[in-house]
Amino acid sequence: MGIFSRFRDIVSSNLNAMLEKAEDPEKLIKLMIQEMEDTLVELKASCAGAMASATKVSRARDFATEAVEKWDKKARLAIEKGREDLAREALMEKRNCQDEVDHREKEATHFDELVSQYQKDIQQLEEKLEVARNKHRILVQRHIHAGHRKTAQTKIRNADASDAFVRFEQFESRIDRMEAEAELVNYRGATLESEFSKMENDENIEKELASLKESMKEKSSEA
Repeated sequence: MGIFSRFRDIVSSNLNAMLEKAEDPEKLIKLMIQEMEDTLVELKASCAGAMASATKVSRARDFATEAVEKWDKKARLAIEKGREDLAREALMEKRNCQDEVDHREKEATHFDELVSQYQKDIQQLEEKLEVARNKHRILVQRHIHAGHRKTAQTKIRNADASDAFVRFEQFESRIDRMEAEAELVNYRGATLESEFSKMENDENIEKELASLKESMKEKSSEA
């Protein structure tokens, strides 16, 4: 059983409302599009049949119109020749042909209106079909993007749940410790250098102090 029961159901349908209620919107829109396309094929076939019938009726009308003119000429000719009996029969044939013209004219009007209505229906259905195809394209794009987001979020959660970050933190701590040890080595070297420098300064001061005392001692002896 189709989603739509007839053409008017398709044209008057609210696609948005139907999709909002659907459990599987993408599947539903595919079925809608398929049914619209099938209905469009039927409408075009019916329109083509109506156009063919209109052409056939138009030809029959033209033929009957020519017959009316033909029998009118015959009637006039019969009167000119003094044959009223033949003129009367020609006029009767002319009336029959005129009835045929009138009948065909009504048929032609009917088929013209039918073709016009089919063409309007086809245009409406094509517009509705274009809307449905656009919605399907949007749904497909949203489905693809949603799948990509789901995959990305899954990878993020898996990364958070793994021990990769734990190992990274351990490696970072190891680097911090190595940098601290390097700083300590530099600190020890600087301290040792400072101690030697201080010791050398102390030795120089002691020498200078001894020299000063010796000098003062000599001056005191001379006095």
